[in-house]
Amino acid sequence: MKRHLEIRPDIDDGIDRKVLSQLRARFIKINHGRLARAMLALSPRQQLALKLLPLLFHVNHPLLPGYVSGLTPAGLSGFEPDAGLLAEAQRLTRSFAYKPSRGRAPGPIHGLFLMGSLGTVAQAEQSDMDLWVCHAADLDNQARHELRKKCDLLQAWAASLGAEAHFFLIDPERFREGDREAQLTSDDCGTTQHYLLLDEFYRTAIWLGGRTPLWWLVPAYEEQRYQAFTEVLLSKRFIRADEVLDLGHLAHVPSGEFIGAGMWQLFKGIESPFKSVLKLLLTEVYASEHPRVECLSLRFKQAVYDGHLDLDELDPYIVIYRRLEEYLGARGETERLELVRRCLYLKVNKKISRPPRNRSKSWQRLLLERLTRQWQWNERQLAMLDSRSQWKVRQVSAERRALVNELNYSYRFLSLFARSQASDHSISSRDLGILGRRLYAAFERKAGKVEFINPGIAPDLGEDTLTLVHCPTPRENRWALYNGSLGAQEWPDFAPLKRARELLELLAWCHRNGVIDAGTRLSLHPGSSDLSEQELNNLRICLQQAFPLPLSSVPESVLLRASRPSQVLLLINVGIDPLKQHSQMNVHMTSDRTDALGYSGVRENLVLTLDQITLNSWNELMVSRYDGANALLDCLSDFLNALPASGERPNLHVRCFCRNRASAIAERVEELLRDTLASLDSGRRSRYLLQITQRYHLIDLVPGQVSHAALDNLPSLLEYLAQERPEYRPLQLDRKVLEGQDLALILAEGRPACIQVFYRLHENSGMAEITVLDEHDAVWRQQVAFHDEQSLLTPLQRFLQSLLYRRNALLPLDNPQPPTPLEILYYQILPAAPMRAQRLERRPPPMALVSHPFYDVQAILEPAHGQRVHVTLYCNHREFSELEYGEDLFSTVARHILAQRRDGERYPFYITDLDLSALLGDGQPQVVHYLRHKSRLEAALNQALLQA
Repeated sequence: MKRHLEIRPDIDDGIDRKVLSQLRARFIKINHGRLARAMLALSPRQQLALKLLPLLFHVNHPLLPGYVSGLTPAGLSGFEPDAGLLAEAQRLTRSFAYKPSRGRAPGPIHGLFLMGSLGTVAQAEQSDMDLWVCHAADLDNQARHELRKKCDLLQAWAASLGAEAHFFLIDPERFREGDREAQLTSDDCGTTQHYLLLDEFYRTAIWLGGRTPLWWLVPAYEEQRYQAFTEVLLSKRFIRADEVLDLGHLAHVPSGEFIGAGMWQLFKGIESPFKSVLKLLLTEVYASEHPRVECLSLRFKQAVYDGHLDLDELDPYIVIYRRLEEYLGARGETERLELVRRCLYLKVNKKISRPPRNRSKSWQRLLLERLTRQWQWNERQLAMLDSRSQWKVRQVSAERRALVNELNYSYRFLSLFARSQASDHSISSRDLGILGRRLYAAFERKAGKVEFINPGIAPDLGEDTLTLVHCPTPRENRWALYNGSLGAQEWPDFAPLKRARELLELLAWCHRNGVIDAGTRLSLHPGSSDLSEQELNNLRICLQQAFPLPLSSVPESVLLRASRPSQVLLLINVGIDPLKQHSQMNVHMTSDRTDALGYSGVRENLVLTLDQITLNSWNELMVSRYDGANALLDCLSDFLNALPASGERPNLHVRCFCRNRASAIAERVEELLRDTLASLDSGRRSRYLLQITQRYHLIDLVPGQVSHAALDNLPSLLEYLAQERPEYRPLQLDRKVLEGQDLALILAEGRPACIQVFYRLHENSGMAEITVLDEHDAVWRQQVAFHDEQSLLTPLQRFLQSLLYRRNALLPLDNPQPPTPLEILYYQILPAAPMRAQRLERRPPPMALVSHPFYDVQAILEPAHGQRVHVTLYCNHREFSELEYGEDLFSTVARHILAQRRDGERYPFYITDLDLSALLGDGQPQVVHYLRHKSRLEAALNQALLQA
């Protein structure tokens, strides 16, 4: 390799024009070498497109590609096409004749540069061309519009030749001020990386024509005095202004650019980590040197000045690698360095473990062979990397760990750097937070989350044959997935690809990572499960339909909010036959009771297990398993609690593929979910009553706090419904709950702001049953002797009216919105008749005649020591208290009342008024609270009546 002398211009000692010419010649030589390398990898048609571009910007000809009008800016400064280029143009159109531009004013197109990976070791067949069209600052809007249109036409023409080209208009004066188009390469994240983009330009751009960069002529050691140095060069005419263009210097790079660049590369690295690791690490190197950053372009320029013109060592990707090697080597981080080497090797994509397609080796291959020898890689390592397109689960999982560690390390480094440079960057904590959420959603492990192992590492993880085995242990359930088709005697000798406690956890992992696809053949060893080949196939299809791949990207606006379910698949009784005993005996049960939650006469629950697979708005796939006595209720509660308070609801699919009654089971569960979801979305806090087997479940539908209470039987349910509650909540009844019972009619009739009295007459037994729903829908029920409706209902009516009178008297009179007065409604429950179910009929309230006398018994309750209560009774205003009668209070009152009756009639006593203010203060207790005390007092009085 020819060694060139070092050149060190010194502005203080004077500058030699000959030295400047030598410097420019060195850069031009490197430029020509890179352009020649770029051409080698292009097809003849792509080469033609790249060759003709300088000429097409230099002239306007109606028959040449890119022509807009005669007013379109044309003329590439200092450019004169050679005979070969003119011949190529004339092949496009014979009528083209070129007129030399000698003596004309400099053209408005100041420079044409090619950026990107063309001409580098990483150039590939699909590499695109990013071209900077640097133009004069004095172009008006119309001229810029015409030039933009010309670029668009040339882009389309290049595409017709198989070249993907992108043109970016650059005004050097505006660019130096940081005022530019938001995007200046197809891989540019915008205006937050002005200096880092300029750094990339200076070390990678290939000059195609026009003026050359002024930056070439300023030594790296003079970068801090760039302005003064260039002023001397121009003012003293060491160089002519129309020979150079000035895009600025790299004496200082703001810290915010490193944060912006790191964020952009991390964002890209989530889907394509191999492509981003090199630039991420370079950003880390730059940030670690801040504020005295030595950009790679300055190293590149210093190498040219020092006479090191080896194209291999000046290759942009090799320059990056050498800097990272130096950085990581000094830190002793050998694992990260090995990752960088793998990323570079895969980026170059020359499979050196295999012979080249033709006999001669490309320069990229020779360079890569030299590097891998330096790295001491063996044939096995090379073969493994060269087979990346065939990598499957094991190789991808191993590589993923290294890549995810690197991405997470970069994020932590970036966050710390951002905090330390808080006053020197414009990147907000919001942007860092969003990026953190992207990384969290993509790579964070957590319970129930399906791990995504292939973020752009291998093209296809699909396996041809797999073996699925149910292999439970005495302590837990277990499923395993093996490579190949293995027999029952073979699989125990092999290590599985993946283990999971539940089948759906394993199948969801296979689906999310593409391990099982349409072409995969699965061998099944169901073990002690009831899983069949048909059910397994249905599960696979169901996952593919519910969660089609690839998943769409997550927009930033979604990451600003907490994740929410977007797609939910609920699978019931996976691998389980709920009627297995009947299946084994080949017995089919005949019963009118076909409800899946209360099947047959013994009310069996056919919903034994539920597997919920949820895709949320952050593209996290979650799997949850529910089994046990309350599996359905727990699943329902978790599903409803995961929903946001408002907004879109997830797409819900409920499926069941078990052997018996699968469709009916799925429909029943889906109906329950939709009913409770509709109640939750009604905007009111409500309740839902459900029966599973013999048990009742009362579901409290409070957004974000859905819960359920399990009640063993009807008395337990009544006791629960009798409890006080702070407000009225509608109670929705499941269509199968309390079948044939009058309580179903009563509860369905509940309404707020009223007291509802339901009575049923059992004339044969001489008894009646009274049920009250109070203003908060609490239930009070009592059985009493029945004589006639008037005597049955009038005492209760009097009590309720006195209660409302007492309540209304305590209401503030200055309230602008007084509460709605409570209404008392009466209903009679009529028994079932032929061809007619039992029903309710409204009845008017009992009207006692004024002339009809009644005996007034008022009770006042006051607190005593502990849990005791003092009772004072007033019988027609005569006082009877515990202070006077002690334990004989009720027997004394009973004898007194009997003495007032004609002939000592022993019909029941009733409390007509009750005061609880001493017990409860100024609050407004529910009606049911009064009714409970009334019942206890009446029971005590009537017991005393029997003994009197």
